[in-house]
Amino acid sequence: MKDWKTQTWFGHDVDAGTHRNTELEITESYSGRNITIPIRVIRGVEPGPTVFVTGALHGDELNGTGAIRSLLANPEWGPVRGNVLAVPVLNILGFERHSRYLPDRRDLNRCFPGNASGSMATRMAKVIFDAIVLQSDYGIDLHTAAVRRTNYPNVRCDFKNQACKRLATAFGAGVVLDGRGPKGAFRREATAAGCPTIVVEGGEVWKVEPSVLECMTRGVVNVLKELDMMDGEPELPEHQVMLRQTKWVRAERGGFMDMHVSPGSTVVAGQPLATNSSLVHEEHNRLEAPFDGIVIGMSTLPAVQPGEPVIHLGKLSSPRRAKFVEKHTQADDMQRTTQEHLSTNIQVTEPMD
Repeated sequence: MKDWKTQTWFGHDVDAGTHRNTELEITESYSGRNITIPIRVIRGVEPGPTVFVTGALHGDELNGTGAIRSLLANPEWGPVRGNVLAVPVLNILGFERHSRYLPDRRDLNRCFPGNASGSMATRMAKVIFDAIVLQSDYGIDLHTAAVRRTNYPNVRCDFKNQACKRLATAFGAGVVLDGRGPKGAFRREATAAGCPTIVVEGGEVWKVEPSVLECMTRGVVNVLKELDMMDGEPELPEHQVMLRQTKWVRAERGGFMDMHVSPGSTVVAGQPLATNSSLVHEEHNRLEAPFDGIVIGMSTLPAVQPGEPVIHLGKLSSPRRAKFVEKHTQADDMQRTTQEHLSTNIQVTEPMD
């Protein structure tokens, strides 16, 4: 462990119990100028773990950026014990272009742990990984759905890693998904390097949604409380859904979709999810739930072609289980409010007989 009284972070000495805004140089521009990402180092008075909290690893996913900024807006906020490395925008090049990707169209979230002599993306990943991940004990990475989609807030982690599962449960989202993540993904490679990391998904690109922001800010505070970095107990829902299997229900025909469910809805096998019809409303086909489940993501673009993803379902064990989940979702103020807010971005209609 570094000396606690004064530590050096990103080239600056930061005393215990203080915070400092600094920057990390990640690459150079075409003109040879340094390109940096802003970071706030927040240090507790007492020793403890170091946790990084990152947003906009995909440069157009801004709910995490909004959540981190909301926490930083309070000058009194921070850990009593340990350090927080707050990074509102990790992919600054994508952020500047309102793009998920880097200028060379590479996905930074497939380039970790990086390569010091590789492509621009892998070089950036190497700098970020060495300077942030390898200096941290735990990580929280905040995301949204991809373009033209929305996600009901959920946490993703490797259930086989008990430290990750502990963080995911403590975060306090209503839905937790099992999975390591793809090769080269930030959270997978960070966890493999000894820094247990979770991913949080919620909402859409290009916006900061209040209900998603509230879920994310509460979740970050919950994790810090769970790690004894802040005083108090995590604020958890009465029930959390632990999902091991998910499936995208895809369009069978081209046309215009009338949605019958919204993010966070619970469904039973055979229940209508969406109806696909022509532009003059001649019915083509109806998409039905392949199993009992919960809607964890969906398209916000009603026009589809064959094979395009429409509804992302997490599998539940039975219709009884679906009713149980719905009951507890509606009983939790944050989940109910989030579900109501996200549903306003999608036109939901009753299926026609």
